[in-house]
Amino acid sequence: MFLKWKPDSIVQRGAHTLQKLQRLFIIALFGSIIFVTNVFLPSPLNYLIIVVQAVLLALSGLFIPKIGAMSAGAVGGLLTALISGTALGPFTFFFAFLFGLFVDVFLLIFKVKDSTQSISRNRMMGAMAVSTLLIAVSSYLAFTTGFLSFSLFIERSLMLDALVLFMGPVTGAVAGYATSYLWNKYLRHINI
Repeated sequence: MFLKWKPDSIVQRGAHTLQKLQRLFIIALFGSIIFVTNVFLPSPLNYLIIVVQAVLLALSGLFIPKIGAMSAGAVGGLLTALISGTALGPFTFFFAFLFGLFVDVFLLIFKVKDSTQSISRNRMMGAMAVSTLLIAVSSYLAFTTGFLSFSLFIERSLMLDALVLFMGPVTGAVAGYATSYLWNKYLRHINI
């Protein structure tokens, strides 16, 4: 018997492979940008630029539902941990991955994307505000409560507590607004 050649299945496999490559490209690109902002900017400035990291994680979460932000965060955290070469490398990776996990979870909880592929600005701002608040509080408490005693140990104060509790959600809301603007205006028609 002759085998029937099915060109449709070859085209479908090629399209599926191309889609996987596009997703890997998005993860690698966004993870690399996160790495560059973490490593090559001086220390106080890279923490102020967390809004860039939040936007990139949110966009990767929109392009690749459920695992996009975790994947981009893991790539950025792994590259940063490998290059920094300090004893804090595992924490760098862990908190970058955790930030991506928070973003993915809250994008799902807030149901940011609707059936028309556009996103709700207010829901995106809320999801990102909660995500950045949680990562800010968790990373702050990890280095201030005393159960981790590194050379970077920071003494807790009321002023630092208030700053973290204020700047976490504000930074997230700004990142959510920027993400919703970019997505709705320029990126929602890109199929990956």
